[in-house]
Amino acid sequence: MKGCLITLEGGEGAGKSSALSVLRDGLNARGISPILTREPGGTRMGEAIRSLVLDRELGPVAAECELLLMFAARAQLVQEVILPALERGEWVLSDRFTDASFAYQGAGRGQPLERIAALEAWATQGIRPDLTLLLDLPSAAGLARAGLRSEPDRIEREDLGFFDRVRAGYRARAAAEPARFRVIDAAGDIESVSRQLRAALAAFLSQRGLD
Repeated sequence: MKGCLITLEGGEGAGKSSALSVLRDGLNARGISPILTREPGGTRMGEAIRSLVLDRELGPVAAECELLLMFAARAQLVQEVILPALERGEWVLSDRFTDASFAYQGAGRGQPLERIAALEAWATQGIRPDLTLLLDLPSAAGLARAGLRSEPDRIEREDLGFFDRVRAGYRARAAAEPARFRVIDAAGDIESVSRQLRAALAAFLSQRGLD
C-alpha cells in the first residue's frame, strides 16, 4: 500500500487529542493532509458501539463482550475508512488502534493475548501501523487529568490497579517493537510533549525520504 497509518496510544488523560493536532499540523506543513479518526468510533457503526462501550449506566460487562465490541468497531473502521485511504495512498492518523486492545482488554482485563492477536489478524485484514506514538505517564496523574475534563465514563471508573496494568501492557508492547513505537514522556507540560512529538515525526518522515 502507498499510504501510511500513524497511531496514537496511551492511558486516560495522556493528551491524545492535543497530540493528534500536533501531528496533523506537522504533516500539513509537509504538504500531507491526513485523515483523522478514532477508536472505538470513526464510522457511524463505530460511534454507536463507542456510546455503548463507554456508557456508565451499564451494569457489569463481560471482558469477552468488551473485547468483541472493540474489534467489531475496529473491523468497520478498517473496512470503511482505513483500508480505502491507504489504498488511495493517503495518510491516516488514528487515536488508538489494535495496541489498545492488547493493553486494555489484554493486560487490563486479563484476556489471553493470543486470542487478541487472532482477532487482530482477522479484523484488520493484516493492516499494521507504520508508526505508533505511545504517550506514557503514571496512571494516577493521567486519571487526575481526565477527572478535570469530564465525568468518568464506564472504563475511566476502573481502579488504579487496572490502569497500572494497562500502562504496563503498553510499555511491554513498545519494548517488544522498538522499530514501530516511539515512547513520549507525557508527564510534562504541553510544550514539552509537543517537542517530543515533532521530533519523533520528523525522524519518521526522514526515514521515508520526506524531510
